[in-house]
Amino acid sequence: MSTAFYSHSDCRQHDMGRGHPECPQRLDAITDHLRATGLDVALDMRDAPTADLKDVELAHDHRYVAEVKDLLETVRATGQMRAVDPDTIACPATWQAVLRAAGAAVAATDAVIDREVASAFCAVRPPGHHATRDQAMGFCFFNNVAIAARHALDVRGLQRVAIIDFDVHHGNGTEDIIAGDERVLMASIFQHPLYPYSGAVPKGTNMVNVPIPPYTKGAEVREMIDAMWMPRLDAFRPQMLFVSAGFDAHRDDELGQLGLVESDYEWITRRIKEVADRYAGGRIVSCLEGGYALGALARSVAVHLKVLAELD
Repeated sequence: MSTAFYSHSDCRQHDMGRGHPECPQRLDAITDHLRATGLDVALDMRDAPTADLKDVELAHDHRYVAEVKDLLETVRATGQMRAVDPDTIACPATWQAVLRAAGAAVAATDAVIDREVASAFCAVRPPGHHATRDQAMGFCFFNNVAIAARHALDVRGLQRVAIIDFDVHHGNGTEDIIAGDERVLMASIFQHPLYPYSGAVPKGTNMVNVPIPPYTKGAEVREMIDAMWMPRLDAFRPQMLFVSAGFDAHRDDELGQLGLVESDYEWITRRIKEVADRYAGGRIVSCLEGGYALGALARSVAVHLKVLAELD
């Protein structure tokens, strides 16, 4: 079976303004690199559908979902951009992009569970892992990975899923949503201290938080993952894995101060895939989070996809 690649042109229309690091060019860099290297022909390229708000409400408060819908539809109708917080800005195209991003994660989950594909990567924006149950922040409106994980559990009937987050920033939104839900094990690495200045003390026993000091390089990160993630994942035996794939821990990325390179992302993806192959029939859905140095982002996504698609 192949690896699906979900994206949509609507995700490129979400634009938070000149100079904003979470920019449409992020997706262009990824797709241009895939075409230039020929990797695109090895993937099952799919358009992201729009999400059903019932799925979104599996992870988010009903009132919050209604508020986001009203705000973003108003922005679309008036054509006036609105700041949700100092870093998170809505433009007229944001609502459709938000629906496509969450819709991609849910569609990918269904495709993997139904064995249409072995695994999937969602090249979508806006990202999601900072969106809490009832708050948009950190470039994020809806939490794509948390929505997909809850869809797998509450709609598709799985009993145990893992969420892996290797973004340079702590996935505080995902933790807020799934802390205490013993059907989910979340394992993450993140630079600390760094925005959103959380994660040092986990909110639940189902969290494996690994704060990493600035300027840590790949060899040390690998040791931490082997020591902290792997025993918990092996004990948990997840039936499916979801990945918040942020590539901003790359040494070229100015939003963090960690020292990962492409070979580290390849190694991390291999470790994730080993767990999926052992316990989950290889089932992985990965969603783009951070990564703002365009060249490093494109190259890192490519090695991530090569491992998922077993092309090495």
